[in-house]
Amino acid sequence: MQTGPDIARVAALLGDPGRANIVTALLDGSALTAGELARQAGVTAPTASAHLARLEQGGLLARQRQGRHNYFRLAHPEIGQLLEGLMGLAERIGHRRTRTGPKEPALRLARVCYDHLAGELGVAMLDGLVRDGRLAHEDGQLRLTEAGEAFMADFGIGLVDLRQGRRPLCRACLDWSERRPHLAGSLGAALLQRFQALGWASREAGSRVVRFSPAGRAEFAATFGLTG
Repeated sequence: MQTGPDIARVAALLGDPGRANIVTALLDGSALTAGELARQAGVTAPTASAHLARLEQGGLLARQRQGRHNYFRLAHPEIGQLLEGLMGLAERIGHRRTRTGPKEPALRLARVCYDHLAGELGVAMLDGLVRDGRLAHEDGQLRLTEAGEAFMADFGIGLVDLRQGRRPLCRACLDWSERRPHLAGSLGAALLQRFQALGWASREAGSRVVRFSPAGRAEFAATFGLTG
């Protein structure tokens, strides 16, 4: 008898196209109603309700009651990282959607992965932080260095609060489009929030796309040592 984690159950939950579309719609960290998720998944309301019940029972979704409505979100940031990894695997072995859509170039450049920056710019940011000695790879994990702590403090990131949370401070998340890691964890989320607070970037409504203004893109490149 096999012991340990039951990956088959998780795979079965994600193996239905409707359920896969539902969880992918929540990959930007949002919380949506059953009706909104039905439209995103392209299924009827009763089918969406059945899918949501299974995903909630399986621990992939969490329900939040607000007024008369129930909202659903991914139950944990690790689920977003799992989905990003699966999308990278699907891309790598040739399982792609027939129609990519006009927003795909923008998604590949900069997008939200649960609550942190992904895409070409997210990967480049992590590369820059490592190259400049602000993050270091240690025993297969990312570690914030003393130089990194000073940099984050100067950039307006409060590390004390981040370290008191349950999430890892730094975590590598495999990027589906770049096939290399970008920065996740509470630090990755705080950096994206800081970019938005500074007016460098904003989330595109109804999409995972992150749009940098020309001035914000220049500041981002100078801050993280990007070229090209």
